[in-house]
Amino acid sequence: MKWIDLRSDTVTLPTEKMRQAMANAQLGDDVYGEDPTVNRLQEMAAERLGKEAALFVPSGTMGNLAAVLAHCGRGDEVIMGDCAHTFLYEAGGIAALGGVHPFTIPNQPDGSLMISDITRAVRADDPHFPRTKLLILENTQNRCGGVSLSRGYMLEAASAAKKAGLAVHLDGARIFNAAVDQGVPVIDLVDMVDSITFCLSKGLCAPVGSVLCGDRVFIEKAHRIRKQLGGGMRQAGVLAAAGIIALEEMVDRLVEDHQHTAMLAKGLGSLPGIRLDKGSPNSNMVYVEIEPSLGTSAKEYAAALRNLGVLVGITGVRHFRMVCHYWIGDEHIPEVVDAFGKVIKSR
Repeated sequence: MKWIDLRSDTVTLPTEKMRQAMANAQLGDDVYGEDPTVNRLQEMAAERLGKEAALFVPSGTMGNLAAVLAHCGRGDEVIMGDCAHTFLYEAGGIAALGGVHPFTIPNQPDGSLMISDITRAVRADDPHFPRTKLLILENTQNRCGGVSLSRGYMLEAASAAKKAGLAVHLDGARIFNAAVDQGVPVIDLVDMVDSITFCLSKGLCAPVGSVLCGDRVFIEKAHRIRKQLGGGMRQAGVLAAAGIIALEEMVDRLVEDHQHTAMLAKGLGSLPGIRLDKGSPNSNMVYVEIEPSLGTSAKEYAAALRNLGVLVGITGVRHFRMVCHYWIGDEHIPEVVDAFGKVIKSR
C-alpha cells in the first residue's frame, strides 16, 4: 500500500539530488576536522544563522544535550517550559548524563513562557539551591500545536534571561518553519540567543542530522562533549552533503507545507465530530480531537485510517497530530479528508 504518512516530518526521505550529493561527497575524517563536506555544512549553517561557528551532530536530542552540558555544570539548573521537547522527549538526558536540574514553568497556549514566570524561576544565590544558569526556548513549539514565536517575544524573553545572568539556548528544530510562518529572515529569530540547535532531518528532508550553532568558544566546548556522547563521526560528509542541499534548496519551499496544512485543517474542520485543537493550523502541524460523541478512541480511529492508507500521530486518548512535509502534495489533502469522512461514517 502507498501510504500518506502524516505522523511527523521526520518520515521525510532524501530527495534524488541529496542522494546524488551523498554518493559524490568529498570525504575526510571529521574527528580530525578533515571532512571538507562537514566543514562546509558547518560554515553554511553558522553564516545562515548569524553565529560564529557550528557543529554537525547526529540528532537534535544530542545537539540540545551538548548545548546544555556546554552551558551548565553538574548541579546547575535550567529553566524550560513544561511542554519543552528537552523536558518531555529526550529521555531525561540533561539529568541522567549531565546532572543538570530542570525547572519547568507552564507553556502558554501560544507556546510562550510568561516573562514573570521566567523571572520568578531564577534562584536566589543560596547554598541550598541549584544555580540557575540557562533558559531554553523552543521555536516552533511542537506540543503547543506547532506555533511559532515572534521576534518581539524572543527578544523579550532573552532580555529577561540575560538580566538575570542566564544564557539562552533555542531548541530550533523547526526554526526555518518558524521564520517562514513569521515572514522574517531566520536570523531575526535567533540573533538574541547564545546557542541554537536546528534539524536537517525534518521538513528539510535530509536523512540524518542537526546542527548546533553558537560562538567559537561555546562550539569548542560542545565539540568535546559531542565526542564524550559518542557523536564523533568519521567520514560524515556522506550525511552532511544532504544537509547542504537541505539548506540550499529546501528552506524556501517550506511555505508549501504550511499551505497544505491550512488546506488540511479547513477540510478536517468541516467534518462532524472532528475539532481542530491547539489553535490549528500552525506552521506545518494540525492537531485534532475526536469528539466523544463518535464513541471511539484515537488508537481505534488511527487503525481505521491506516486501513485506508493514512498514517497519523496519536497524541492523546482522542487526539491526533498531523504534520505536512515535502512528500505531502496537493493531491493528498482531499484523500486524507475523505479517509476521515469514511471512518466517521463507519462509526
